[in-house]
Amino acid sequence: MNEAALQAIWRTVKNIPRGEVATYGAVARLAGLPGRARLVGYALKVAPAGLRLPWHRVLGAGARISFPPNSPEHAEQSRRLRAEGHTVTRGRLARSPRTRLDELLWKP
Repeated sequence: MNEAALQAIWRTVKNIPRGEVATYGAVARLAGLPGRARLVGYALKVAPAGLRLPWHRVLGAGARISFPPNSPEHAEQSRRLRAEGHTVTRGRLARSPRTRLDELLWKP
């Protein structure tokens, strides 16, 4: 695996501000790796715990939590997103009416 690509992804995720989220695809684009959304998922999976990345701020397309609905990871991501002011319904983040679909980062 390309260490530079992983570092770019980790740096991008680390910079997602509290209360905002990004899709895997948006993280890939912002990291200079367009079309590599799956690599973002891999990078989060192998990230050292010491990085303390805000992994919960990264969502699938359509603002969906990518973990299986009844998994502990799904529950934890939902809990963390709600703690930051987001509304999560059936594994999907509710977006504000003022949010445009083409925005890379979404605010509650």
